[in-house]
Amino acid sequence: FFSYGSFEKLFSNTLILSLLSLVFSFPAPILMALLLNEVRHKAYKRITQTLMYLPHFLSTVVVCSIAYQLFSVDAGVINQLLAALGLPKANILMSESAYRPLFVGLTVWQGTGWGTIMYLAALSNVDPQMYEAAMLEGAGRWKQMWYITLPSIMPIVMVTLVLRMGDLLDVGLEKSLLLSNAMNRSVSEVFDTYVYNRGVLGGKYSMSTAVGLFKSFVGLILVLTSNWLSKKVTDESIY
Repeated sequence: FFSYGSFEKLFSNTLILSLLSLVFSFPAPILMALLLNEVRHKAYKRITQTLMYLPHFLSTVVVCSIAYQLFSVDAGVINQLLAALGLPKANILMSESAYRPLFVGLTVWQGTGWGTIMYLAALSNVDPQMYEAAMLEGAGRWKQMWYITLPSIMPIVMVTLVLRMGDLLDVGLEKSLLLSNAMNRSVSEVFDTYVYNRGVLGGKYSMSTAVGLFKSFVGLILVLTSNWLSKKVTDESIY
């Protein structure tokens, strides 16, 4: 597996997509939970939460189909609007430079709403007397969020981050297969697609096992390292 000619490309593509997804999709539920926690209108808050949860229940095939309906060159809604405005069409689905933003954007859109549930549950356990005491001391909404809300949910944030590190090299087979094509394959081919194409379709099961073992080993190292760093810096860890 290490001597395979495209190992460096597979590893770099997987790592870049994983890091981009981690940077953008991990903080998004936290930020959204903090914003929803500040909403005082209950009906508006319920409607917003419901609309945010819906993408989670859509299959990856449906999500990618929506992307094709939006960004297709011939019938895509975005390109039709560009044509109506007299602007050149954008071939986003075939572009190497647009593949990673599209992949990460779909990941964030599909997972942000569902991820807020856990953080909203943690926020509901914050003692209201802490906010009342802060208001008496003259603390505004921003300072209350910074000094009370964030520290209160920091344990669950760190535990979630440590567990997330174990899946760093798992970028998602279905989405990678559905969004990849001959024009963007240099940036879309990752470990998961390699295992499917060479291992499952090609019958090289020993190679698939080797890739899985490598990903598991890297995940174990990342979990142990991130757990040690979390315990060292924030005094929060999973064990």
